[in-house]
Amino acid sequence: MVSRFLPRQSDFFSLFEKQADAAIEAAALFKTLVSNGVVDEAATKRMEEIEHQGDDATYALIDKLNKTFITPFDREDIHALAKELDDVIDVINTMVGKLKVYKLTGVNKNLVEFAEVIDDSVCRMASAVKGLRDMKGSKAILQACIEINHLEDLGDTMRDRSIAELFETEKNPINVIKWKEIYEDAETVLDICEDVANVVEAILVKQA
Repeated sequence: MVSRFLPRQSDFFSLFEKQADAAIEAAALFKTLVSNGVVDEAATKRMEEIEHQGDDATYALIDKLNKTFITPFDREDIHALAKELDDVIDVINTMVGKLKVYKLTGVNKNLVEFAEVIDDSVCRMASAVKGLRDMKGSKAILQACIEINHLEDLGDTMRDRSIAELFETEKNPINVIKWKEIYEDAETVLDICEDVANVVEAILVKQA
């Protein structure tokens, strides 16, 4: 009878995993789109669907958090992790929308490189998040977090290099503004992945 009133803590992990899977799918789609150099209506619609899947998992997490007395780890960490995972998907969706609205077509080598690093970082982020279900794999989780931090550092370098090249080669000031936004958004995704890694590391320290 008592078990009816205890939380199913596995539900938290399942919802985090749904968020992580949506982020993986968003990053993979973004990588495909920029590699092809075309973002059409079907592509933006699919990305919006992925974003909605992530939102649904986020809303479910927050709702469960509000209704659950005993949680698998600190409530503020659950809330922070849910928010940061949602933000990863949101910014990727924003980039795809901008590429379409700004009519930025063709393969941009700098954005392709960014997309590859984003895909790598998101996959490592998802691995770290999924690892929280079993804290016995803390070494692997921490290694994933370290690699995410390295990729964020790489993202800073890529952003600065891409923007410098943009100023040197692009003669149309409107295009400079458009591409600068995209590069900054791409680096922001890597920043947020690092934020997720920081929350995960904090959780591991508290659970040790």
